[in-house]
Amino acid sequence: MQNNFDPLIIRGKSLIPVVQGGMGVGVSASKLSSAVARENGVGTIASVDLRHLHEDLLAESKIDSSEEKYTRINCIALDREIKKAKADSEGKGMIAVNVMKAVKDHAAYVRQACESGADAIVMGAGLPLDLPEMAEGYHKDVALFPILSESRGINIVLKRWMKKGILPDAIVIEHPAHAAGHLGAATVDGVNDAKFEFKRVIEETFEVFKNLGLESEKIPLVLAGGMANFEKVKTALKNWGASAVQIGTAFAVTEEGDAHINFKKTLAGAETEKVVEFMSVAGLPARGVRTKFLDNYIKREAKLQANAKNDPRRCTQGLNCLTSCGLRDGLAKAGQFCIDIQLSAAFRGEVDKGLFFRGKDPLPFGNAIRTVQETIHYLLNGSLPVVSAK
Repeated sequence: MQNNFDPLIIRGKSLIPVVQGGMGVGVSASKLSSAVARENGVGTIASVDLRHLHEDLLAESKIDSSEEKYTRINCIALDREIKKAKADSEGKGMIAVNVMKAVKDHAAYVRQACESGADAIVMGAGLPLDLPEMAEGYHKDVALFPILSESRGINIVLKRWMKKGILPDAIVIEHPAHAAGHLGAATVDGVNDAKFEFKRVIEETFEVFKNLGLESEKIPLVLAGGMANFEKVKTALKNWGASAVQIGTAFAVTEEGDAHINFKKTLAGAETEKVVEFMSVAGLPARGVRTKFLDNYIKREAKLQANAKNDPRRCTQGLNCLTSCGLRDGLAKAGQFCIDIQLSAAFRGEVDKGLFFRGKDPLPFGNAIRTVQETIHYLLNGSLPVVSAK
C-alpha cells in the first residue's frame, strides 16, 4: 500500500509499518490476521483459547474436560489457525502469534506456533525473559517480539537475551494509559505514570541501546496503545523515531475481525466514559467496556475481593488457564471472576454476559464498521481509499 513512511524491516522483509495486535478470546484469528498480512502488514493470531472457533474441538473439550486436554485441543486449534492464515495471506506480510506470559501453558503455545510455521512470536503480560529458550531451534525462522511498557523492562530483557546470543527482532512498547486488555502496570492508578509516555520511553530506549552497544542493530520499536490516528502515526514514525505502530481495537471492529458482529458494535459504539480500568484475575490492570457484566462486577468487586479464597474448585471449568488466577488462588488484589468464560461470551456476541476489552481512545471511523484495507489506508494516509467508478 502506497504511503510516505519508511517500511518496517523484519529479517530483511520490507513491510508496511503497521502491526495488528493480538486479541483473545478468538477476536484475532486467521481471518483478521491474514487480511492484515495481505496488505503487507504483520497480522497477529491471539493464541489463547482458540477452540471457540472450531465446533468439533469445543465439543470435545466439554467431554471429560481436563487441563491436559484443554492444552492439547488449543494447540490443535492454534495449528489450524496458523496454517489457514498463512494460506490466506498469499505469501504477503507476516503472521505472528501473540502468547501471554500469564497463561499457564505459554511455553506449549510458543512451541506449537513455531512448529506450525508462524513468522513471529509476540509475548507480553509478563516479562518474556525466557522466550528465546521456548523458541529454541526455530531462531532462524521465527522472529521474536517482546511487549514491554518502559525502558527499565526493556533493559532487563535485552541483557538477559544478550547472554543467550539473541536479540529481539522488534520491541513492542505498549502504553498502559491507552491500550486495551491487560496493561503493563502494577496497579490501576499506575497506568498513567509519566514513565510510560512514548516519547520518553523511546528516548530512554535509544540510550539503553547505546549503553549496551546495540545502536548498529537498529532494533525496530513498535508503539502500541491509542495509535489508531493518522496524526499520531505520523508523529510516532516521523518525529519520535518509532519504526511502526501496533493497532488492536480498530482492527477488532473491522469486517474481517473474527468475533461476532455484536462484539464489534459494542466496541465501536462505546462512549469514552464507558471505557474503564479494573483489576484482571491475572493480577494485572485491564481496560474494557462497562457493559452489564463489568458494571455489576465493579460494584461488587470490593466485597468479592474481601471474600477471596484459595480454592481450586473455583475454577469451575477445571482449565487452570492462568499461571496465577485471582479467583482460583484467593488473590485479594486481583480480579474475582472467570476471565475465560467472560471473554468467550464476548466473542460470541453476548453483550450482557461478556467482558469486552477495548482501548481508551476514539476509533478512526466512530461506530462504523470498515474493512482492514480501509483502516490501514487511513492509518498510513489519513484518508479512505479512492474507489474507482465501475
